[in-house]
Amino acid sequence: MEIKKGIYKHYKGNRYRVLGVAKHSETLEDLVVYEALYENELSKLWVRPISMFFEEVEWDGKKVPRFKLVSPE
Repeated sequence: MEIKKGIYKHYKGNRYRVLGVAKHSETLEDLVVYEALYENELSKLWVRPISMFFEEVEWDGKKVPRFKLVSPE
């Protein structure tokens, strides 16, 4: 699965910049590496399995994408 670099909006409203895809060192699973574009004291950089990044979640009774591309690079 491929991912476009750029700015994504999380279904809860925050925005993130996708930096690329990394491999898990043990399982070789694809992980999306992304940066929070807001103040976050826990971490600025995050990773998530690519399958989870693209999955749909239920929000306000509707199925919506977890992340949506809003500005490709």
